[in-house]
Amino acid sequence: MNLMMPPSSSLSLGSWLHGLWQDLQPTPGRLQSSLRITLATTLGLVLFMVLQMPYAAFGLYAVFLISRESPSASLRLGLAVLLTISLVVAVELTLIIATDNDPMARVIGVAVIAFVAGMVVVGTSFPQLGSSWGLLCITVIGFWENHAPADALVKNSLRFLAAFSLGIGCAVAVEFVFGGRSPADRLIQQFRVRYRALEQMFSALARGDELEERFMAASQVSRLAAAGQAGMMELYNQLVDRDLDANTLPIGARVHITMLAELMDDSAAFGLQGDAVTDPEALVQCKRIAEFCRILMGGRIPEHRERFVLPPFALHSLLGRVERSIAAILLMPSRSNDGGPEPLTSVPSKRIPIIIPGAMRDRSNIAFSLKLSLCATLCYIFYHAVDWPGISTCVITVMVAGLSTTGEMKQRFAHRFLGAAIGGLVLGLGTVTFLYPNMDSIASLVIWVGAVAFLAGWTSGGPRFNYMGLQIAFAFYFVTLQGFGASTALAPSRDRIVGIFFALIIMWFVFDQLWPVRTVTAMRRLLASVLRSTVAVVQLVDSARQPVDALRTSEALRDRVGKDIATLRALSQAVDYEFGPDHEQHIRTSELLVRIAVTAAGVIWNQLALLRDEGDGVLTKEPSLVQMRKEMAETLNGIADAIVQEAPFWTTPMLRRTSSSIERSERCDEYTHNSVTLFEEIESLALGLSRNA
Repeated sequence: MNLMMPPSSSLSLGSWLHGLWQDLQPTPGRLQSSLRITLATTLGLVLFMVLQMPYAAFGLYAVFLISRESPSASLRLGLAVLLTISLVVAVELTLIIATDNDPMARVIGVAVIAFVAGMVVVGTSFPQLGSSWGLLCITVIGFWENHAPADALVKNSLRFLAAFSLGIGCAVAVEFVFGGRSPADRLIQQFRVRYRALEQMFSALARGDELEERFMAASQVSRLAAAGQAGMMELYNQLVDRDLDANTLPIGARVHITMLAELMDDSAAFGLQGDAVTDPEALVQCKRIAEFCRILMGGRIPEHRERFVLPPFALHSLLGRVERSIAAILLMPSRSNDGGPEPLTSVPSKRIPIIIPGAMRDRSNIAFSLKLSLCATLCYIFYHAVDWPGISTCVITVMVAGLSTTGEMKQRFAHRFLGAAIGGLVLGLGTVTFLYPNMDSIASLVIWVGAVAFLAGWTSGGPRFNYMGLQIAFAFYFVTLQGFGASTALAPSRDRIVGIFFALIIMWFVFDQLWPVRTVTAMRRLLASVLRSTVAVVQLVDSARQPVDALRTSEALRDRVGKDIATLRALSQAVDYEFGPDHEQHIRTSELLVRIAVTAAGVIWNQLALLRDEGDGVLTKEPSLVQMRKEMAETLNGIADAIVQEAPFWTTPMLRRTSSSIERSERCDEYTHNSVTLFEEIESLALGLSRNA
């Protein structure tokens, strides 16, 4: 059987379609969420038609902006969106009154608004508000481009706010009636489903089951791997924000979720190879992995388990990577035995500072905001210069698709373009051409719009192509719901696609040619942050702090690492869209960066276990171990610097020699072996990264 890691492949049409198909597969909770979206949409549509309220397209789109994970989260997000819209309307009216609706002031206003939106994206803890702010501002400023009385234009702005209020109200009401109310239980269920699927697949491989049984088990793992980590992270964030009792969850649930997502990816790649496992050593490995998954099926690290040491590191073995990932999870310490509740160490979103310290002075953030402002201004000037208001979507496209790296920008733009084509051209234009002439009641309209809302809601529930679902809904509503009667205009869908295409050209030139920031560059900076946080945890072991203070600090660092690794995994998906001669190299680099980060998380767990379990302080005071940790910290700092600077990295054999001189004991052997093995894995991966660069 071929146990070698398959080579990275380009984003071909076949692989892209396969990824889309995987993204559309059923996942836990996806059907319920889609049905709630459909119900809120149909309820909102009936109210819009009965009350004869304009801007129904925007109001129904607001249904998709509301969280589906808990009623309270939906309510908070809905209030935040309404507050943002109210602020946007106030800014719009202030700008118009102060400048007497001067066209030049609107141009400058667009440039400033785009710059502010860019700074919100990269400089605050709530980047999604940046694109929302830009989109809404551009929309309401567009009202004043029409030749109409000021009174009517002001009323339009207020009706715009009312439309969003109605859509958000319907979504929140449906969530409170039908939404789930126990995120902790649902998160535990997510852990259980994944470990059960892994246990079934590796048991089938170890038993040598028939090809059909192996394929069915591997397909289940692949489907769950395609679901990614976003849903589980959202549930975890609900626990943190609502300050719920998380004593049923594993310690470090955030990092556990990310490491489990990496484990699912590697396991799916191994299981879908199709060949039967015939090597005796591989059969033993599969059986051992199945046993570990059975232990972890409850989503918690067992409190009483045998001493566990990491298996040897294999750079190119998928099965070896799977076993190492499970081993890294088993290194996590169990909960304390005092039976008391153990609060989450994550910081609730309400206590997170809105502005990231130092972000507003960062030159790269300012440069990004200036590029975003330049793109929006060029698009705004162009569609006015050619007197083609229908392509005003080019400015909106800049606001919603302009992210900080070229890969992310291209990924979101591709999904926006495809979603707009499906929702606007296929569904929207098809509705106007073929269905509207045959509709004679509101019932038929509600049924059809509900069906499209279900399709868009199902697509938006995926981990990778969710943005495409949002664009299907927005484009469809924008084309078909222009008034209270059946629309007969075909131009809106055509103009919308033209506007998106023009924005593509402008953003490609500015972001990709004029001043590009590659996704792997952003990933390198993030990985350096992970490694430096790891160094901080290693140094805490030998610090003069009290054990309680050291634990509190280390757990906060661990949580930060969990967030960074989750972001790294998300960025690695965007690397597929970094087209060009270095495409394959970028993909290999992103894979190595994620693997180094996950291994660094294992180092943190090993040190955290020492801080938790070391009562007599023998291992924290042993001179040889102190020296080992010092060398480890120095080398990891050097690796972090080399990764950011894309400079060569030199190995040091001191760590292995130091560890061989340590006085042996069972506890010492386990801790030392795991520390050295994890460090050597990071070192080996960093060398591979250096050669790949």
